[in-house]
Amino acid sequence: MIRRIAPILVVATVALGGCALRSDVRRLEEQLTTMQDESNHRDSMLAAQLTQVLAMQREAGDSLATVKANLRAFRGETLGQLYDVQKQLLQVQELAGQSTRRLNELRGDLDARGQQLGGAAPAAGGPSGASGVSGANNASAVQMYEASLQQLRRGSTGTARAGFRQFLDQYPTAAEAPDALYFIGESFSTEAPDSAAAYYSQVAEKYPSSPRAASALYRLGSMAESAKDTTAARGYYQRLIAKYPTSNEAALARDRLKALGQ
Repeated sequence: MIRRIAPILVVATVALGGCALRSDVRRLEEQLTTMQDESNHRDSMLAAQLTQVLAMQREAGDSLATVKANLRAFRGETLGQLYDVQKQLLQVQELAGQSTRRLNELRGDLDARGQQLGGAAPAAGGPSGASGVSGANNASAVQMYEASLQQLRRGSTGTARAGFRQFLDQYPTAAEAPDALYFIGESFSTEAPDSAAAYYSQVAEKYPSSPRAASALYRLGSMAESAKDTTAARGYYQRLIAKYPTSNEAALARDRLKALGQ
């Protein structure tokens, strides 16, 4: 632009004064050239600064996207770890419940042996004792129950089943009656699931106040789930949670309902 103006200024100078010297013209051209160079230099600096700003903006945007992606990944990993911890806690609670039942069984055995050593005196709490029978009968009931349970643990399901049935026939009001009925169901669990379910149902119906009732309902739900009958499984789990909300089995049932999509 400046170079285009230069000839015009020269012509104007000649026309007006007629005495412009060549040295003056050269000096003017040099000044115009210097101005053009300075203008180009400023334009180059501005372009470089603009490019740098745009690059910084892109880097900031990429960094923000990376931070968001890392946060999402961390949140998903944390939720997964929390779910695993909750499942492990439920398993620990279930094992703790089984240990408590086993301790109660051992305590009953010790009480029975103590009664034998003491001359078969009635159990504490009255003439009827803890099992609804008295004296030597109570000791015999516990021994029969324990013997049957030992057979079940050894894998002798037929012998254990016969022992539990005899126990129920002779001591139907014993405190261990719901346990005996439940373990008959356990003895059928692998060889005859329908028979096992029938005994679990009897436990839930006949002994609703027994801790075994919650265990029986959970076993019924688990068996229905294994048989792909999700409707029945949900029904048993929901019934368990409604009747025994604070039991260990209820916590497990809630976990299973979530797995089934409810």
